[in-house]
Amino acid sequence: MLAQILHPASVAASQPTLIIAHGLYGSGRNWGVIARRLADRRNVIAVDMRNHGDSPRTASHGYPEMAADLAEVIGTLGAPVDLLGHSMGGKAAMQLALTQGALIRRMVVADIAPVAYSHDQTRHVDAMAAIDLGQITTRAEADTALSANVDDPALRAFFLQSLDLKAQPPRWKLNLPVLKAEMAKIVGWPGTQGQFDHPTLFLTGAESHYVRPEHHEEIRSLFSKARFAKIPGAGHWLHAEKPREFEDTVRVFLEA
Repeated sequence: MLAQILHPASVAASQPTLIIAHGLYGSGRNWGVIARRLADRRNVIAVDMRNHGDSPRTASHGYPEMAADLAEVIGTLGAPVDLLGHSMGGKAAMQLALTQGALIRRMVVADIAPVAYSHDQTRHVDAMAAIDLGQITTRAEADTALSANVDDPALRAFFLQSLDLKAQPPRWKLNLPVLKAEMAKIVGWPGTQGQFDHPTLFLTGAESHYVRPEHHEEIRSLFSKARFAKIPGAGHWLHAEKPREFEDTVRVFLEA
């Protein structure tokens, strides 16, 4: 079972539970502020996806398996739920919607399309794995070591949220060998067919190139009630770059 962080509704829940599925190298903890703010009239559960955070380590990391993980969580809560997935989590959400659509009432897919991408994230696995954690005692030391291979300080800060400095020695809360071995599956798409006929919002950053106009036809063929929206001034990490705009857009869609 996936590790979960529950953000209980601040008043009696009047909306379906919202499950949040993070992207590659993330965790449920990354979504804490947004999850708490969305938990005004509903319970919100942010999960750690497999091979991330406190969730089980497995030898596989494909979308059918990740969708099954989400289905297992929903099975303990009672369907239907609302589902929000970003990037890798968005693909897992789409996979679940196309194969077990009755589990989901409404879905938000954040900055990803049901297509295979040509980019490769393996270099980030290599950068994290290259750090000699036996020599690390502080986050500042880890940041300095990571800067040898990752120039972007914001990206380093994101990766370092998954470094457990309380462990002796420190450890990554990411199954780096499996994520590297399964990278083709993660950036790919299994070609799943089907039809999800519940409302689905494809929410993108206006400065991101992950969901292109040429992807819209494929999206509509699978998600008959797809809607599209963009957040100005945001890229792929739209929820981190424009959190209030992201939260407001998600809320309006889910409560429509």
